[in-house]
Amino acid sequence: MGQKVRPTGFRVGIVEDWRSRWYATKKEFGDLLLEDAKVRKFIKGKYQFSGIPKIEIERTRDQVIVHLHTARPGIIIGKKGQEVDRLKAELEDLTGRRMELKIVEIHQPQKSAVLVAEDIAQQLVKRGSFRRVMKRSLDQTMESGVHGIKIEMSGRLGGAEMSRTEKAIRGSIPLSTLRKHIDYGFATALTTMGIIGVKVWIDLGDYRDEELNNAADAQAGKAPQRAKRSYKR
Repeated sequence: MGQKVRPTGFRVGIVEDWRSRWYATKKEFGDLLLEDAKVRKFIKGKYQFSGIPKIEIERTRDQVIVHLHTARPGIIIGKKGQEVDRLKAELEDLTGRRMELKIVEIHQPQKSAVLVAEDIAQQLVKRGSFRRVMKRSLDQTMESGVHGIKIEMSGRLGGAEMSRTEKAIRGSIPLSTLRKHIDYGFATALTTMGIIGVKVWIDLGDYRDEELNNAADAQAGKAPQRAKRSYKR
C-alpha cells in the first residue's frame, strides 16, 4: 500500500492558507461546512469553462466573502458587471445570507495544476490522443517557468479493454519538502469509453522566493504575482 497525501492538505496550516476561513461553534460547524461545499459546487457547475481553480470563503458576523480565482474574469464579471451581480443574487438565494464577491484574475493559468488537469480532461473528452495531450501539457507548463510537473492518467486510455495508469514527469517534484510550493489538481474526463481520472502536480518553487518576489513587486508598485487583478462587487 502507498501512503499518499494530497500536497495542498499536507501543507495547510504550515505554509499554505485554509480555503475556508471562519470560526463556528460545534453546533453550527457542520451546516456551514456543507454550505461552503454547496457554494463551491454551484459556482463550478455554472462557470465550468471559466477556469476556476480555487474558491476561498471568509465569513463575518453578517456576511460571506467569496474570493473567486479565475483565469477568465470577463466571463464571470459580464458586461458592466451584470453577470457578477446575477451570481451574487443567486448565491444569496442559495444560502440566505448577504454575499460579497471578489474576483481575482490568474495571470498564468498554465502554472495552475487544477487548470492544467481540466484542460487535459477537456481534450480527452474531445477524443484527443492521451499521449499527445500529455506531452503538450508537459511542454507548455515547463515553458511557463515552473521547476517541475508530473501528470498521471488512469482509466481506459485509448479505448483499451482494461484500465491502466500512465505517468509522465518533467523536472523535480519534491512532495515531502514542505518549503516547496507544490500545486495539485484533479479532474475527471467523461469519455464514451468511461471515466478517466487526471492528476497533476506542479512545483512552483520555494514559498520564501515567492514572498521575496511579491515584496519586491510591492515596493516597485506592482501587484503580487498570483493575483494580478481583483474585481470587487
